[in-house]
Amino acid sequence: MQTSSDPRHALSRWSAALLSAAVLSLGLGLSVAPRQALAQARELPDFAELVERSAPSVVNIRTSERVRRAAGTPEMDEQMLEFLRRFGIPLPNQRPGTPRGGDEDEQPQRRGVGSGFILSADGLVMTNAHVVDGADEVWVTLPDKREFKAKLIGADARTDVAVVKIEATGLPAVKIGDVNRLRVGEWVLAIGSPFGFDSTVTAGIVSAKARDTGDFLRFIQTDVAINPGNSGGPLLNMRGEVIGINSQIYSRSGGFMGISFAIPIDEAIRVSDQLRSAGRVIRGRIGVQPTDVSKEVAEAIGLGKPQGALVQNIVEDSPAEKAGLEGGDVIVKFDGKAVEKASDLRRVVGATKPGSKVTMQVFRRGAYKDLSITVAELEDDSPRRAAEPSAKPTPTLGLTVVELTESQKRELKLRNGVRVEAVEGAAARAGLREGDLILSVDNTEISSVKQFQAVVAKLEKAKQITMLVRRGSAVNFVLVKPGR
Repeated sequence: MQTSSDPRHALSRWSAALLSAAVLSLGLGLSVAPRQALAQARELPDFAELVERSAPSVVNIRTSERVRRAAGTPEMDEQMLEFLRRFGIPLPNQRPGTPRGGDEDEQPQRRGVGSGFILSADGLVMTNAHVVDGADEVWVTLPDKREFKAKLIGADARTDVAVVKIEATGLPAVKIGDVNRLRVGEWVLAIGSPFGFDSTVTAGIVSAKARDTGDFLRFIQTDVAINPGNSGGPLLNMRGEVIGINSQIYSRSGGFMGISFAIPIDEAIRVSDQLRSAGRVIRGRIGVQPTDVSKEVAEAIGLGKPQGALVQNIVEDSPAEKAGLEGGDVIVKFDGKAVEKASDLRRVVGATKPGSKVTMQVFRRGAYKDLSITVAELEDDSPRRAAEPSAKPTPTLGLTVVELTESQKRELKLRNGVRVEAVEGAAARAGLREGDLILSVDNTEISSVKQFQAVVAKLEKAKQITMLVRRGSAVNFVLVKPGR
């Protein structure tokens, strides 16, 4: 007969208790685990509905430019031609940078592929300026495969924003989001045409809301995969709203490496509004060359900490010179806004309306000083080829010329002249090149495109023409013999 003190009985009771605990634990686990899994599932993003709503507003943008095949160039298989173009190999009998000759044939060539999105139902499309830069033709393809030739409304190189227009109505426009509501760590999504693969979707999270890369804008930084062809496409939040335009990547290989940048949509809309109303973006300037203040310099001059924009150079007869600004001054405030670095100064001045009179605080020789300055207008350098006043190619000369801006004249120290935009025929045979500056024609000083056209029109068609041409820093006479 066994007693309660029997070791075997005690072991049996201990085993039973252990088994009961295990069963209880398993039961609790079965009841808790599904709830945890459901909670996690609710937190994970589902992009399917978002893509269905947003994808119809994202377009493919294809650009082309006129290329010329020199006479005597042999016909080649199209695949071989594409191979040569892709790797930048010159065609046979064609040297890189060869001036366009009169015996060459113009042919449209596919030049690049990018993305964009529909801004309004009547056909306004937003993209990057670098997508359409230099293009002779811009084609927009909708997700339903309809294709339209687009008109460039305007492009701003400094912010990399461009607006084009297609003749269509009833298009699905995107919803614009509030960048101020964006949070670091938030899920975002990109739709575009990387490598020509239309409607490609990639996702990631926001790493920074205002990353300073030294450009004219601060960027939204994400880890969304962006590759060639994604440029100009939308960056969307989880509400399906556009909060940025995919513009740049950080890469050492040329491909995506985990860091991409988007232009904040509020800045892009501000730029697009000016492009639509004026064809360009109006910005302020004061005429200084600023740089950041290092820690060592800040300590040496008594500034305490590295802040502000150190003035390295002042443009002659500029607002800065008139206001009494001096080289070595550190601008710490502009129009009441703190200036932490040189890029801050460029942005705040650029956003100031030309003609405004504002107060600028500088640190000079150990003390702070307020200066009053009237902001001037920054010359527009954005790529607007279609908007530039230009002469049509002259049949006898083969020249297309454009105006020089006032800032270009100041930089080149010229009073007059026009710039050669395209050259062929007689002008090319005489040695003229794109970028040359024509200062005079047959001893008549040229001050505008209109005057150039008038002078050339009066010349005898068969007479040799003498042009004073500047190339780089050298000036020389070029003799142009009109062709057939």
